[in-house]
Amino acid sequence: LHSQYSLLDGAIKLDELVARAKEYKMPAVAVTDHGNMFGAVEFYTKAMKSGIKPIVGCEVYVAPGSRFTKGNARGSSEASYHLVLLCMNLAGYQNICRLISAAYREGFYYKPRIDWELLAKHNEGLIALSACLGGELPTLINLNQPDEALERARAMSEIFDDNRFYLELQENYLPEQAKANAGLLSISEALDLPLVATNDCHYLKKEDAFAHEVLLCIQTGKTMDDPNRMRFCNDEFYVKTPDEMIELFKDYPGATDNTVKIAERCNLELDFNTYHFPQYEKPADKSLDDVLEEQSYAGLEERLAEIRLLREVDAEQEQIYRDRLAEELACIKSMGFPGYFLIVADFINWGKDNDIPVGPGRGSAAGSLVAFAIRITDIDPIPYNLLFERFLNPERISMPDIDVDFCIYGRERVIDYVREKYGQENVAQIITFGTMLAKGVLRDVGRALNIPYGEVDKIAKLVPGVLGITLKQAIEQEPKLQELITKDKKVAELTKIALALEGLTRHASTHAAGVVVTPKALSEYLPLYVD
Repeated sequence: LHSQYSLLDGAIKLDELVARAKEYKMPAVAVTDHGNMFGAVEFYTKAMKSGIKPIVGCEVYVAPGSRFTKGNARGSSEASYHLVLLCMNLAGYQNICRLISAAYREGFYYKPRIDWELLAKHNEGLIALSACLGGELPTLINLNQPDEALERARAMSEIFDDNRFYLELQENYLPEQAKANAGLLSISEALDLPLVATNDCHYLKKEDAFAHEVLLCIQTGKTMDDPNRMRFCNDEFYVKTPDEMIELFKDYPGATDNTVKIAERCNLELDFNTYHFPQYEKPADKSLDDVLEEQSYAGLEERLAEIRLLREVDAEQEQIYRDRLAEELACIKSMGFPGYFLIVADFINWGKDNDIPVGPGRGSAAGSLVAFAIRITDIDPIPYNLLFERFLNPERISMPDIDVDFCIYGRERVIDYVREKYGQENVAQIITFGTMLAKGVLRDVGRALNIPYGEVDKIAKLVPGVLGITLKQAIEQEPKLQELITKDKKVAELTKIALALEGLTRHASTHAAGVVVTPKALSEYLPLYVD
């Protein structure tokens, strides 16, 4: 199943998917986006909230030989075969993170590719399915190479031992699929490998097939009147009901039952409550609590010396500072955050020491005297009665959030410093996703339908310039847009398709600000993407 995170290929929105799974009374649902896990956490949390078991996975691309060798797969214009991986547990999740990270960083050739060398190392906790017609076994079967397909299936099942390798049957009314299914059935009988009935989902409902075709045109830069455009052969790539699936695979005993057996074996539990701080360098005989306390009291004395130069401060007023510092330190220690403060102070002060302009501090962190003392901020909270509790509150346990402004001409040097200090493998900028919003989706669909730019531009400009407005809201609010839709069939079709595609993820890029730093290699916690 390919969600909106199979960029410009999957048209399934996660909220709608979970709602449909509930409607069909499905106990579990899997998402296997192409080559990435962009939507894994969002999908996991939404499914769990709805009482549906989320099966986290990925349809990975596998190089025909080594991931380092550039070249096409046998009998294919593609440089890789497909393979479906599903997480059984946390070990499986960690392995899929390692595999996808390596696919982008080492094996990328048109697509992010892994190889069987990596799969031999990182298969614990994973179930593998032989995939769609793009898989290696269906490809070999359709190339009339049944013996090679049999041997490859044997090798795959040896790597995914303990009954973790399934031969994947699909039914999409294509002659190649019928031939692949027959060949897979023969392999199943010869090697005693289990079959599983699956459904290649790219859109939610059958009637979404045309909108999905438009989406493929947006992806490939083609128009709908181009006879050579990328397109699916029919409208069977939607999320089918359990009854439809049982009817489709009635000639393959056990194939649909195995979907439930796989779901029962997949029990991934993700922990969102444990913090993983990078290791701050400290003396062996001192704790992080000790180091923060020493730096804070020493820093406060320096700050008080600076304050005395600006205004008179008596002993009673100085005691107010020291009492406030003690209270804040007690709170920070009790919540387990000294390491966070020390790490942030370290790179901020490195920036200041290396002539990189740093903002004085903003947001709730300006209410912290500890932050002021160790020079994270340059705002004294005492004269302004700024509250520490707005920043950190033991009754509302959440990560402290310190907003930091670095000059655009120096921020890359700061990130490089953090990489050198904590390790290249442990530091990355975060990803951000562009979505198809009201005006943009009208323009994208208009190009795909080959409507002249001037006409589409006039329609798009009728969408009110309100932040976050949806196309549905725009149509309700703008009489001229309603009139055009009513009178012009072309505009009606444009808006109908745009409404279907609005909100889909369009592209991935590097976030302007967020940086992640981890104690171990990032790929131990999450999959990495290279833009």
